[in-house]
Amino acid sequence: MRLSRVHTVAARLLVGALLAAGTLPLAGCAQEQEAPPPSQTDTSQSTAQLQAPPEAPDTTVEADVPFVVTPQSTVNHMLELAGVSADDVVYDLGSGDGRIPITAAERYGARGVGIEIKPDLVRRARTNASVSGVGDRVEFRRQDLFEADFSEATVVTLYLFPEINIKLRPLLFEQLAPGTRVVSHSFDMDAWAPDSTTRVNGDVLYLWTIPEETPVFVKRRP
Repeated sequence: MRLSRVHTVAARLLVGALLAAGTLPLAGCAQEQEAPPPSQTDTSQSTAQLQAPPEAPDTTVEADVPFVVTPQSTVNHMLELAGVSADDVVYDLGSGDGRIPITAAERYGARGVGIEIKPDLVRRARTNASVSGVGDRVEFRRQDLFEADFSEATVVTLYLFPEINIKLRPLLFEQLAPGTRVVSHSFDMDAWAPDSTTRVNGDVLYLWTIPEETPVFVKRRP
């Protein structure tokens, strides 16, 4: 009886030592600790399904301005500076992934139109509008902005180069009705002095309003 008790104690000590060393797994515990909770597994699977592989840049069309993403906070400030409301029609010239017209529709109930020459960006913008639930209030047209008709716009937004702004300036005065607001991200309009400016994310935003009289400097096309 004494020998059996000694053996039992020794066996228990040996098992404890093996468990502490990790050489003797305890059935069921390792699997439960290593497996992620069901909610985490479901989330990772959903995220993987939603993340489509990035689309290769479209090199079939040459654009005057490369696509650079405008931070969402800057988009919000541009629309605020223009005083966008549900009564407005917002045209974004060089609309990229469509975030300005989409935000105008989402936040203000405005109608949005994007003009973009790159077909891959037009497709992306249309998808973004659909996913955002504003596909009925936003459209994207694959066009050269110098050949586009944006005369119905009450607000025009731009994120272009200075020389493109100057080249576009006569078209703005020809097509847009007096009172139409024009907002540019980062770049001004040379001799056309802005009504107001604001700084956001280290960049300057410019606001103009189409006047009743066309300025002399616009009549002299660059």
